[in-house]
Amino acid sequence: MKLNEIADLVGGAVDGDEGLEISGASGLEFAGSTDITFVSEPKFFPGLAKSGAGAVFVKEKIDSDKAQIIHPNPGLAFATILNHFNPTEKPSAGVHPSAALGNNVSLGADVTVSAHVSVGRDTVIGDRTVLFPGVVVGDRCQIGSDTTLYPNTVLYKDTVIGNHVILHAGSVIGSDGFSYTQDDKGQHVKLQQIGKVVIEDHVEIGANTCIDRAAFGETIIKEGVKIDNLVQIAHNCEIGKHSVIVSQTGIAGSCRIGKHVVIAGQTGIADHINIGDEVTLMAQSGVFRDIPESGTYGWAPAMKLIDLMRFMPNLLRLPQLATQVKEMERRLDKIDKS
Repeated sequence: MKLNEIADLVGGAVDGDEGLEISGASGLEFAGSTDITFVSEPKFFPGLAKSGAGAVFVKEKIDSDKAQIIHPNPGLAFATILNHFNPTEKPSAGVHPSAALGNNVSLGADVTVSAHVSVGRDTVIGDRTVLFPGVVVGDRCQIGSDTTLYPNTVLYKDTVIGNHVILHAGSVIGSDGFSYTQDDKGQHVKLQQIGKVVIEDHVEIGANTCIDRAAFGETIIKEGVKIDNLVQIAHNCEIGKHSVIVSQTGIAGSCRIGKHVVIAGQTGIADHINIGDEVTLMAQSGVFRDIPESGTYGWAPAMKLIDLMRFMPNLLRLPQLATQVKEMERRLDKIDKS
């Protein structure tokens, strides 16, 4: 593929040899002479000078001997061409003989149902959707078109999955919410969970992530949400459009997360919390009260970054301050005795 063809594909402008042949895309350290790479910030320019890449996506022309494609978003352009050179492989359409389909299952055009897949009764699966080996789909589920369920994914009954959704291996969607009450003997009595999970279009959910069905109504994952591996989302939560949730995060029941929220790894959010749009929670944050305003928050309990920056230096000085207080107490005691 010639460099000018790549520029036309992504909507950029070439600076250099337009006829340069490019056969792949790779990172700075791994790119060869027929690869294109990208740099998004000046701090990566030294790495570009050492890179074997034949061409590079940049935001504006830079001083380099490599051919360049000028693009307002080099990372997006790189992602586009990386996908072009490395399209997702899909197995052949059809139903494997070992698959088990319940009564009244509806399959769209070019659906793939792989070996040892189980699909419950009255389930509807859209066009070109792929179910990899070992997937289990419960009764009365709805799965849209161009969706992929990787091996050993489990959908409990009544789950609704949209179009262009990716569920990675071992994810469990629609298991019971964690809800009990106690009887007069102090024993735990389960509260039946009779709601469901709804996952909208263009959502990606990582491996071994669990999303609980609602006690009543719906647990909702809105359009464009990206969820990492090993995340727990409890019953009746709503995750707003195009939010990102990183691994080992736990979100308790009935939380409302806004649009374009970023929740970094190992964050914990208590139940019935409301988080507004465009909030970023730093890694290992603990959220125990609502956060209505956009901005960056961290620590436990989570506080605004500007407040955290004031707080942390004093926290780090606590051992020194404790020593100073003890010394002051010793001196005061000596004065009192004299």
